[in-house]
Amino acid sequence: MAAIGGGSGSSNANASSSASSHQAPKILLAKPALVTAAKYNRGPGGGGGGGGPDDASSSLRSRLPSIGFLNLLSDSWDFHTDRFLPFLTDNTDFTVIGVIGPAGVGKSTIMNEIYGFDATSPGMLPPFPIESMETKAMSRHCTVGIEPRITSERIILLDTQPVYSPSILSEMIRPDGSSTISVLSGEPLPAELAHELMSIQLGVLLTSICHIVLVVSEGVHDNNMWRLMATVDLLKHSIPDPSSLSLSHPQSSNLGSDKEMKDKIQEVGEEYMASPVFVHTKLHEQDVAPHYLVQLKKGLNQYFSSTSFNKQKHQNTDDGDSASAAAPIKSFFIASKTNTDSLGTQHESYHSSLWNLRDQVLSMRGPSFSRTVSERDWLKNSGKIWELVKNSSTISDYCKTLQNSGLFRR
Repeated sequence: MAAIGGGSGSSNANASSSASSHQAPKILLAKPALVTAAKYNRGPGGGGGGGGPDDASSSLRSRLPSIGFLNLLSDSWDFHTDRFLPFLTDNTDFTVIGVIGPAGVGKSTIMNEIYGFDATSPGMLPPFPIESMETKAMSRHCTVGIEPRITSERIILLDTQPVYSPSILSEMIRPDGSSTISVLSGEPLPAELAHELMSIQLGVLLTSICHIVLVVSEGVHDNNMWRLMATVDLLKHSIPDPSSLSLSHPQSSNLGSDKEMKDKIQEVGEEYMASPVFVHTKLHEQDVAPHYLVQLKKGLNQYFSSTSFNKQKHQNTDDGDSASAAAPIKSFFIASKTNTDSLGTQHESYHSSLWNLRDQVLSMRGPSFSRTVSERDWLKNSGKIWELVKNSSTISDYCKTLQNSGLFRR
């Protein structure tokens, strides 16, 4: 497995033996609660329903105490570095993988797979809680803010709350329609507008502090995540990466204006942008035809042809110079778990698609930060980047445009 260095450090992940490559990495944050095997092995007549291991573990997880105190981003939209900092080291060879998407598309399931969690082994709960039948029935969301986990291979995984989530909107709206959460510095915003900006801010943060960002959506006809990421690319100007020297100096309490940040970014090179991986889940049988997926990939690359996502550095083997050139955007398609048996042998199954996604993501070499940075400095500077995002004049101007458009109540 090829890990991505925090700066210029090289990966040593390939030094692991083939025998240990199949073992799930140990979680270094909070040991998941142990449950008895009997609660996992209930059959159709074995004491309360015929749910499999996924249903049993997610139902039990919803009744356990929350580990939300570890969250980087809280439900009040504040960034907390002190909670996660004790679990990080001065290691500079690490990878940060984030995920973004609406509710119920399988974000946490995919992150559990990348983490290496084996759902068939009894006695352990998944690192990231997954949606249970109870959660669905109550129209609630599982993840709040940003939930981090880190593996023994120094892969930092960031699971995020759903975007465009009715349950989040219902929690943040006051009787007069205003938002209970301060999204931007300044006057209170209508809840619907604040909810829209939260999705954009989350995308801007992830593309600034991660190496790889998984963009997950359900089916092949929902392009809301495409539009969101195009907006993120448009509004991410003047936001540096976590290795910026201007953020690393402890004596510089004032982060400066957007213009100053742009000047500092120009000093270290072009603006940083994480590599996106677009994942479409819960595909039906008619959606996984090879010719259809080829057309979808073509449409994806055309949609982002003029954005930062469609450019990456590559080495010119003739003269050794590096140049920016269009590169195909990575995309993956995962069949619906309920329909995987009817797809036949000519199509990839649900579990095979998840395994393939995990292998491909872990072998990716995304962009490196402009300078070498340790895990601990990455976290500290990520908190400062979040303040830049919340105080971004570019996002603030976009907010005013939306307010004047009449799409949102005043």
